[in-house]
Amino acid sequence: MASRSVNKVILIGNLGRDAETKFTPSGAAVTRFAIATTRSWKDQQTNEWKEETNWTNVILWRQENLANYLTKGKQIYVEGRLQTRSYDDKDGKKVYATEVVAEEVILLGGRGEGGAEQGGGRPMARAGAGSAPGRSGAAGPGSGSGAPPEDDFGGMGVTDDDVPF
Repeated sequence: MASRSVNKVILIGNLGRDAETKFTPSGAAVTRFAIATTRSWKDQQTNEWKEETNWTNVILWRQENLANYLTKGKQIYVEGRLQTRSYDDKDGKKVYATEVVAEEVILLGGRGEGGAEQGGGRPMARAGAGSAPGRSGAAGPGSGSGAPPEDDFGGMGVTDDDVPF
């Protein structure tokens, strides 16, 4: 009987710094950034709200054009898998690093300029590890004319109201 396993990570959070893109010797782009996710809970003893922020390192392959939009403070959706790698530091000690290898990144807006409406949740950019880089609707808020925005979802009839976040 074959056993099954799942390695899937979904994060929604804010970028802690601008993304950095470097290139491997073979020319493949590697973009790295850190995403902050925060959880809140009420302490049962003190009845006070507490907050905890977790920082996660993310790697995005072959999407150098998307790095221009991944700026500090932007809220993003990241979907991918966990990967742990090891290397020897300068003292020869083995160091382990766990990070998310992104398969999809969607800009949600938030802090910073040029993003989607504050709290609107309109996806601005998408990237898949094996797909060509591209943007789906980088247009900002509507002009106020009351006209519906362009269909950013390839003619599927999906609107901003259909996006669950």
